[in-house]
Amino acid sequence: MKICIPTMGGSGMDEAVCLHFGRAPTFTIVDPDTGNTQVLLNQSQHMGGSGLPTETIFAAGVQVMIVGGLGPKAVSAFAEQGVEVFVGANGTVRDALDAWSDGRLMKATRDNACKDHKH
Repeated sequence: MKICIPTMGGSGMDEAVCLHFGRAPTFTIVDPDTGNTQVLLNQSQHMGGSGLPTETIFAAGVQVMIVGGLGPKAVSAFAEQGVEVFVGANGTVRDALDAWSDGRLMKATRDNACKDHKH
């Protein structure tokens, strides 16, 4: 299984969670079964590149997203691709994974999406 968390840099499990999905400088992907981690740069149009940040996640084969927050457009895009999304993460990647595995994060919906991100 591949779990992705938007992050502030490349420090793996000790990296800080970026609280805004689309503007995250990096995406840290963790496979809890193998312990492998991978850090991808966010090179989407939100960061001066091209494409959408969701496209980067889909291409990486992610099944679960753990985020601080994200807009309703991203919630819908992930739902259409069958990627489960959980909101409310903070701290480090390790903290976010612990919160998710302990059931302390909420499943993302259009109702709990960031309302000011309707782009």
